[in-house]
Amino acid sequence: MKVLTAAEMREVDRLTTERFGIPSLQLMEAAGTRVADACGEFVGGPATRPARFAILCGKGNNGGDGLVAARHLQSLGARVKVYLFAEPAELRGDAATNLQRWTATGNSVVSITDETAWQTAWTEIYNANVILDSIFGTGFRGAVTGVIAKAISDVNRHSNNATAVWPALILAVDTPSGLPSDGQPADGPVLYAHKTVTFTAPKPGQLTSRDSAAVGILEIADIGSPASLIEEIGKSSLRWVEPHEFAGLTLVRTVDSHKGLYGHALVVAGSLGKSGAAVMAGYAALRAGAGLVTVATPDVVLPLVASAHPELMTEPLIATPEGTAAIQNLAQQRFERIAEGKTVLALGPGLGLQSETQGFIRKIVLQTELPLVLDADGLNAFAASADLLRDRKSKFLAITPHPGEMARLLNSSTKSVQEDRVKTAQEVAHRWNVHVILKGSHTIIAGPDGQIFINTSGNPGLAKGGSGDVLTGILAALTAQFKTDDWTRVLALGVYLHGKAAEFVTRNTDESGLLATEVAAAVPYARRQLLQELQARE
Repeated sequence: MKVLTAAEMREVDRLTTERFGIPSLQLMEAAGTRVADACGEFVGGPATRPARFAILCGKGNNGGDGLVAARHLQSLGARVKVYLFAEPAELRGDAATNLQRWTATGNSVVSITDETAWQTAWTEIYNANVILDSIFGTGFRGAVTGVIAKAISDVNRHSNNATAVWPALILAVDTPSGLPSDGQPADGPVLYAHKTVTFTAPKPGQLTSRDSAAVGILEIADIGSPASLIEEIGKSSLRWVEPHEFAGLTLVRTVDSHKGLYGHALVVAGSLGKSGAAVMAGYAALRAGAGLVTVATPDVVLPLVASAHPELMTEPLIATPEGTAAIQNLAQQRFERIAEGKTVLALGPGLGLQSETQGFIRKIVLQTELPLVLDADGLNAFAASADLLRDRKSKFLAITPHPGEMARLLNSSTKSVQEDRVKTAQEVAHRWNVHVILKGSHTIIAGPDGQIFINTSGNPGLAKGGSGDVLTGILAALTAQFKTDDWTRVLALGVYLHGKAAEFVTRNTDESGLLATEVAAAVPYARRQLLQELQARE
């Protein structure tokens, strides 16, 4: 799905009404309904203790969305109170209509126009289970000031930027108030949410801004605008990773399938003390659907790797005295024989920083003609000398750095990388003719042809050792299956499934205890869910 700027979003709304006959009031009704739906787990509880909702509304259309949500939530049994940062007479158009609908049923609003009124209201809002932020929408520009800035700061302090146990939910309607839509840094306070329900399409600021953490979990709500209109109006090369992006891939296997159809992934990984990296990458490649997986690892740790999963094949690498891969593995075509007949090579997890091993890595990267996924210590081998990657033989190289590894490749700083992640990924992809997976809470997948995806699946449970090793195995397996004709999209699928698998595992448990091996084990479930979602759309 294309990512839309604020101006593009306004045009999509306008054309939805003009071309397809969907009135703006109907779009607002759909938007507010979808927001109420997103609060479902907090309504319908015991009648003696209904959830308490505080809905903070501005005077524009975003406030109108909040008023629609208030009406629907109240009908579901929630205790709802609306706080309006304006005088009621200031509302116009569809927002005024929905204010009238709210008050026509005997409800009222608390008008907040100064800090005294806010302090009085805050004593009630403070005790709400759920706070809905519908003050400013995607058309917001400039900096939040005055009483609204005070309100945002108080909510953020109360929730510790949405990390405290109370309130149970802060939900931003369309976008967190104060967050510029088009990606520029915020000039004033931004309200931190646990979740944002945005309408029709994601906005650049929600994905790429330095303040995008305020969005929390991003949900895209369809309110009636056709997908074709989003594709027509959106001019950016930026795409949000969602199921429809993968509808063209052969996700259903034929009944006469055999392992040869799905490729043979070679994983070169592990060292003494880091055999787990080899195990996790190999296991993930199996779970992600490669027909065959071979792990090449130093002989001193091979028994550990070979005994981890009987489906894994192994090849011994000559070890250095430190238990890492030795340069001798390149002598007399030893490594060439190991790589013979393989479909894809994944290189790096747990190989170590020993100088001889780093030389071994560099030579493989520059000499192999296989599609290559380079991660972890494979990337460290090119720290501050990554321009060498341009001189490789393989046409297809994917690098998977986290921001610190990217900074080392560029001989730069993590801060510099993070200042504009999209620009960094695009420039690196072009400079070294590589595919870039710049990891993070919003992972960026950039191709050398300018194609770029942003993925938001996943959760904080992935902040755990081994997650990157699992991702490497997944990327290798999907490359083995779907090859490189549309490799940027295939790599995006790997990142998406990695995140969705983490979500699957933590549906009924806390994210803090998520293990990388659990993520690998859940990849088939994530893939099944993807297929079901695609089939439900058609």
